[in-house]
Amino acid sequence: MFMRMIYDEKLAQAAYLIGCQRTGEAIVVDPERDVDRYVDLADENGLRIVAVTETHVHADFVSGSREMAERIGARVYLSDEGGEDWKYRWLDKKLDGGSYDRRLLRDGDTFAIGQIEFSVIHTPGHTPEHIVFLITDRGAGADAPVGLASGDFVFVGDLGRPDLLETAAGQAGAREPAARRLFQTVRKLDEIPEFVQVWPGHGAGSACGKALGAVPMSTIGYERRFNPAIRAADDESAFVEFILSGQPEPPLYFARMKRVNRDGPAVLGGLPEPKRMTVEQLREIDTNRGVVADTRGWKEFRAGHVPGALSLPLDSAFNTNAGSFIEASEAISLIIEPGRVEEAVRDLIRVGLDRIEGWFDAAEIAAYADGSHSLASTREVDAHEAMEMVASGSVRVLDVRRATEFSEGHIPGAVNIAHTRLASRLEDVPREGTLLVNCRTGVRSARSTAFLERAGFDAMNLRGGIVAWQSAAAAS
Repeated sequence: MFMRMIYDEKLAQAAYLIGCQRTGEAIVVDPERDVDRYVDLADENGLRIVAVTETHVHADFVSGSREMAERIGARVYLSDEGGEDWKYRWLDKKLDGGSYDRRLLRDGDTFAIGQIEFSVIHTPGHTPEHIVFLITDRGAGADAPVGLASGDFVFVGDLGRPDLLETAAGQAGAREPAARRLFQTVRKLDEIPEFVQVWPGHGAGSACGKALGAVPMSTIGYERRFNPAIRAADDESAFVEFILSGQPEPPLYFARMKRVNRDGPAVLGGLPEPKRMTVEQLREIDTNRGVVADTRGWKEFRAGHVPGALSLPLDSAFNTNAGSFIEASEAISLIIEPGRVEEAVRDLIRVGLDRIEGWFDAAEIAAYADGSHSLASTREVDAHEAMEMVASGSVRVLDVRRATEFSEGHIPGAVNIAHTRLASRLEDVPREGTLLVNCRTGVRSARSTAFLERAGFDAMNLRGGIVAWQSAAAAS
């Protein structure tokens, strides 16, 4: 048996290539949309991908199942559990007409890829349709499973959050019933041997849980003993309170991903290849209609950028920030280092932002300025200046941290909106006067300040965030 985790560090997402080395057949579990990575990895190891599956309708990235079915004719294995709202709706919409080769799965079903057996367990809670796979290497003579492809059910150190249908997809009243279903689902772990490895769908940094561990894999026995969420499942009421408390606000694009993955992602047929832009083309962009995504560092952006541009450094938060600040319908132009264009394209399509129309060399941004065009700058103040402004009443304060962070201490009078939800709550942002935007250390607030400027607000960033504010307050 062959198994490799393919990990996206930015989205903290894990896909798995699992193959039978006797027959050369393989399957991909929970693929992202740029499927060439999985095909290439299979080829390098003498395998042929014949199937693709996913544990549930994902919220945090665009699934690659349809893309793989179109590109290489892979058979699709998908959940047939849960309510009608979350049945896959793209299975009869093959691009050339007809239906995809597929099998819909229910609790207790089995299927094989070569001599590798996959047993299906329905694990509702994170989502109603969620399934996991117990994997047994029959070709090696095994009569017990080696691993559990656990998707967003069991993570290292956590369980998949049950609130997303309400907090992300807008289904009012769904949180508590989902948490109670998850409580019942946890009991299914009692039927799995302790030695079985846990191959989770996410690692530390994912917004699909609140306390995911940084260790990539675990075992059922270890998680039973030390996973706080599983250990809380002795009492239903206590478990519900534990699993729902402290969950971070989901990024705004999660609701869109749910719909896209249920209804059918657009088939790309390959990576988009945006064209290099001239400075004249860059000047022609109306940033009220299209997005200029500037991937340079904050210092460079703040000193001079295309008016109305978004500050989106190509760092670990790039996907999440772009998905939260850019609409899927908007055309995107990148200010970027030439050698990182493909990286940005992959990041963007993974969160459903496909309209990447061009890129401009970040090293040449000074050329934008001429007799008719000027680069804009963004204001930033230190903690001492900010304190004087707040004391004088000359600014309104917007805190873009998570609600749990805000509750632990904030600038007096601040309005709290998590930066990943800001685009949906602009009506709650004070429009009178100047906004002082803060987060913990000034990073999320920098992204938010540029976004607010594009939206027409008079905004400035608090350098160093609440940490600098508290330090200055202690010293005064």
